[in-house]
Amino acid sequence: MSDSRSSGTGRLLTGVAWAVLLLGLWLWGKNIGDGTGSGSSAPTTGDVAAVGRPLDVPLPPAHEPVQGTKPERVDIPSVGITAPVMARGLDADGGVDPPPFAAPGTVGWYDEGTRPGASGPALLVGHVDTRDKKAVFYGLSAARPGEKVRVTGIDGSVSEFTIDDVQVVQRDHFDPQKVYGAHQRGRAELRLITCGGSYDREAEAYSANVVVSAYLTDVPKAS
Repeated sequence: MSDSRSSGTGRLLTGVAWAVLLLGLWLWGKNIGDGTGSGSSAPTTGDVAAVGRPLDVPLPPAHEPVQGTKPERVDIPSVGITAPVMARGLDADGGVDPPPFAAPGTVGWYDEGTRPGASGPALLVGHVDTRDKKAVFYGLSAARPGEKVRVTGIDGSVSEFTIDDVQVVQRDHFDPQKVYGAHQRGRAELRLITCGGSYDREAEAYSANVVVSAYLTDVPKAS
């Protein structure tokens, strides 16, 4: 998820860091939402949201990657998501640290990885719910291929992405490389991730993660 280095040593270190990061992301992916769900508010069950990439949905060509900038806001008009973005790192256990539950309407961006619009997959995470209310990505599972995601940077720039894949990934079939790796080399991509599936009260965990993938298709000029 980070930029590749030009030297052999750099590539080796990047590869090691990538392996460690994937392990942390995998562990986090199994546990995001633990202890916070109410059960009835989980938006997807089983593989209901595993839409994938329907062949009859026309998708626009990819836009060349740009430099990218730190994100400030994300908008998904088709599912009514408009939210501020905060930078997040890894927690003490090596997993991505999502926004605090005191900020359920905020999306977290993994700031040690790719900036939205730059080459590679940028990672945005958010809670689906808290103990008593819906959270920012509650409606994420309703997103469909062909719909738009707009990321506004702190400099006012806008990167527009087109959704090309929506999946519910079960915890016992979670493949970090497929979820977090690039779908196409050299493309600017986006991953939006939250809890999904059913809520297990005994384990205090969701059974899956909703993973929405998108790629850069436009960089609108400021008016």
